[in-house]
Amino acid sequence: MQRSHYPLDLKPDTMNRPSIAAVHLWEQLLDIYEARALNPYGLSLINQRAHAVQSGEHARQQGLSDSLVTAALLHDIGHMVHELGDHPAAQGIDDQHEAIGAAWLSQHFGPAVADPVRLHVAAKRYLCTVEPTYRDRLSRDSIESLALQGGLMREQEVIAFEREPYGQDAVGLRRIDELAKDPNAPDIAFAEFRDTVLRVCPG
Repeated sequence: MQRSHYPLDLKPDTMNRPSIAAVHLWEQLLDIYEARALNPYGLSLINQRAHAVQSGEHARQQGLSDSLVTAALLHDIGHMVHELGDHPAAQGIDDQHEAIGAAWLSQHFGPAVADPVRLHVAAKRYLCTVEPTYRDRLSRDSIESLALQGGLMREQEVIAFEREPYGQDAVGLRRIDELAKDPNAPDIAFAEFRDTVLRVCPG
């Protein structure tokens, strides 16, 4: 009898099917972004879901990897999984959403997704330090939070950031972050990113 070329006699359509854990994660993300991300995004005219899908779409249009598209889509998930409200910076609170989000994502994804998220606030500080004109492109929200997040980097911080394996990915994500706050951008469904997210979800 001829042996199958596929392990455990699985056919390609079965092998490419997402795991139960990956599908469960996607359902969690849908719940977060369809139910908890509808409030205004700080001082901007869009909400968190719109910011997320605009970020993901900019990454997709730039031809970035599935991991970076996913990181762009989910980079502000920390804002949705803490209990500090929609605009803690207005109360002088740094919500450390980058650390909270990266910790949440690292339970489900590898460092190619979680580390750019962890570093995207540091990337803002880095860009403002090494590109002085970058600050002029920041939204009111980003300027308001910059001081709470540490302001400009010291020389040693710049050196440390440049040594981060995912530092340049975080810089790319940070540039996308500022582009993705357009109230007139086309409305894209969060669900359009399902296949991209599932492709980078382990297991």
